[in-house]
Amino acid sequence: MIGAHIQVKGGLARGGLAYTDAVAAGAVQVFVGNPRGWKLTAGDPEQDALFVEGCAERGVPSFIHTPFLVNVGSPTEATVEQSIASITHSLARGTQLGCRGVVVHAGSAVGEDRYDAALAQLHERLLPVLDAVGDSAPRLLIEPTAGGGKSLAATVKDLGPYLAALENHPLVGVCFDTCHAWAAGHDLAVPGGMTATLDALEAAVGPGRLGLVHANDSLDECGSKRDRHTTIGEGSIGVAPFAELLAHPSMDGVPLVVETPSELDGSPSAGHARDIALLCSLLPARASVAA
Repeated sequence: MIGAHIQVKGGLARGGLAYTDAVAAGAVQVFVGNPRGWKLTAGDPEQDALFVEGCAERGVPSFIHTPFLVNVGSPTEATVEQSIASITHSLARGTQLGCRGVVVHAGSAVGEDRYDAALAQLHERLLPVLDAVGDSAPRLLIEPTAGGGKSLAATVKDLGPYLAALENHPLVGVCFDTCHAWAAGHDLAVPGGMTATLDALEAAVGPGRLGLVHANDSLDECGSKRDRHTTIGEGSIGVAPFAELLAHPSMDGVPLVVETPSELDGSPSAGHARDIALLCSLLPARASVAA
């Protein structure tokens, strides 16, 4: 289940499924609104239905990525309110679309000495949202950031107290971004580095919490705290760690999506098609993992 964050210009089904086919995606991630704004956009019922049907026909799991502005740990009340509204909306849209997960960045405490207060805020404001959604809701997948600012979770170890603040709610999972982990200081490029990082992730949050991987190479050095994605194999992480990733036991049944440059040789999607094909070529001979 290896795919991409897909382009949906023209509609979730009209544009999104065409892009899915063009890059041979086995999993898809989408935005359901402006990724850099707060506006909550209702879906088009016809496009929604066709998207759900199309994903089911293709056997492709789908995911929603929340807007980048979301930060439940913010000291600014307006930001917290808008973040909660955005997450609630994304979970509702995910339910409508039959999505497997909704990805949200872990966020930041923003100010000095606010880490504990920000985690307490997660417990107070986000936990009730998780308690209120039904059993059919997608999982909320926490994505550690690259480590800039006062990040609430950047290293995989940070995920332990983060999930504890949410009482290890059964609807909470993890989205592991390889570029973010590299930027936060996990040396994935050394032999065994990816394996050790995934072992540490499972030790921090327990088995079965990993719900999605963002497979991205990086333009920067390890520990840079800079989040700049590039084509797999053309960055500082390299190809070999992704083979380690795909062979790790915690990846059994876990989809991957690339968020790498989509354009290549004048084609708007060939970059994603190339990265998906490369990752598929690295798959171990394990029956439970599907490309």
